Amino acid sequence: MTTVRLNSADPVSIDTDALIVGFRSGPDGPRPATGAEALDAAFNGKLADILDAVTFSGKAGELARLPTLGAIAAPLLVAVGLGESPDAEVLRRAAGAAVRSLAGTARAALALPADTPEEAEAVALGGLLGAYAFTRYRTKGEQRPPVAELTVISGQSEEAARRADVLADSVALVRDLVNTPPSDLSPAQFAEIAEQEAEKAGVSVEVLDDQQLKEAGYGGLVGVGQGSANGPRLVRLSYTHPDATKTLAFVGKGITFDSGGLSLKPAAAMDLMKSDMGGAGAVLGALVGIARLGLPVNAVGYLCLAENLPGGTAQRPSDVLHSYSGKTVEVLNTDAEGRLVLMDGIARAAEDGPDLIVDIATLTGAQIVALGWRTAAVMANDDAVRELIVETAGAAGEGIWAMPLPEELRKGLDSSVADIANVSPERWGGMLTAGIFLKEFVPDGVRWAHIDMAGPAFNKGEAHGYTPRGGTGAITRTLIALAERHESL
Repeated sequence: MTTVRLNSADPVSIDTDALIVGFRSGPDGPRPATGAEALDAAFNGKLADILDAVTFSGKAGELARLPTLGAIAAPLLVAVGLGESPDAEVLRRAAGAAVRSLAGTARAALALPADTPEEAEAVALGGLLGAYAFTRYRTKGEQRPPVAELTVISGQSEEAARRADVLADSVALVRDLVNTPPSDLSPAQFAEIAEQEAEKAGVSVEVLDDQQLKEAGYGGLVGVGQGSANGPRLVRLSYTHPDATKTLAFVGKGITFDSGGLSLKPAAAMDLMKSDMGGAGAVLGALVGIARLGLPVNAVGYLCLAENLPGGTAQRPSDVLHSYSGKTVEVLNTDAEGRLVLMDGIARAAEDGPDLIVDIATLTGAQIVALGWRTAAVMANDDAVRELIVETAGAAGEGIWAMPLPEELRKGLDSSVADIANVSPERWGGMLTAGIFLKEFVPDGVRWAHIDMAGPAFNKGEAHGYTPRGGTGAITRTLIALAERHESL
């Protein structure tokens, strides 16, 4: 596990294996940012010229590694580009990219701009997120270990490092869950992990097994999970604070593996489906982070856990489910299963009397078609809530785009035998139709938002910034930041 601390030491003399410094881009080449300025004299005023000679321009995310040849105490210098005017997210990404490049190095110091608490936290958090590695299934020696010790050169309080540590731990928990193969993460195993993590953080937990779900009328969870030998679970997490005046409810889709059920996915689309529990992972990570930070808000989280397999007992297209809310649902496509477990979780969450319900899910391929792999979508029954989530996510460094819930799409969910169908025959607007379906299970007067993060939850491509390949832990930081902004609810 990587540790981080703040230290106001001189970058020139700090005892470390690698020193990370930032440079801004400019018309005349790279310009040293705060932290790098102190090094120029040690390199006889030629550091910018040296970097320019190796075609380093200072554009955001660009890296250059230089041996220092004794000019400073650290034997290796890593220059990272910050662009023209770096903000907190640029600092996070720069720190993450630089630390990722140092895998196998024991210690690194980050002399990036950290003159405010926000900047210090951004640098620390980016470094910690960049140091993440999932090594559980690697045989010894096949992967270089991440940097073990990070020092952020800053005169700010250690509180910035503590907050960064909590956020990074929460994200790492989610990344680990998403990266774990479904053979080791059944609904019951996920529930056990949730219980362990909740206990450590001081979060109350309750788990309903498949029999209890059936008896209580959770038709969506039971229907989706009935084709698997690994029965479904509903995990309820609860954190309370004595000074809280607001209650947030998070509901996460937790399909530990999604084959599509009898509406079977093509083989090429299945390997990614271990990540279909990313929404539930984000809810668990957020509740743990909220509790560790001691935020003055009440928060409940529901992990809607099931495995969607085409076994002999699997639900069939044309089956009708009786949801927890009492509404009946005709299942026209068993691969539209996420909304079926969420409809039960949303209805149950409403019983807690929250000021806001937010559901989080890797819900539709249409989200990826519309917004790509890095930007999530948010829909809501309240415009102010939708805009608050967009703003909160942006400040946290996570991309979310506001999307509508067009009333005319509701007709496509009409069923001839039940209250509603789980899919529309219309191909277009699938992401929006899924949101409209979920809205049907939100009681009148309850504010609600739906985040579809099908793309951002898993990075199929190369690592970038502080984001590794595989599980990303997307939206976890946004949920924690939303709890921090509870007064805006």
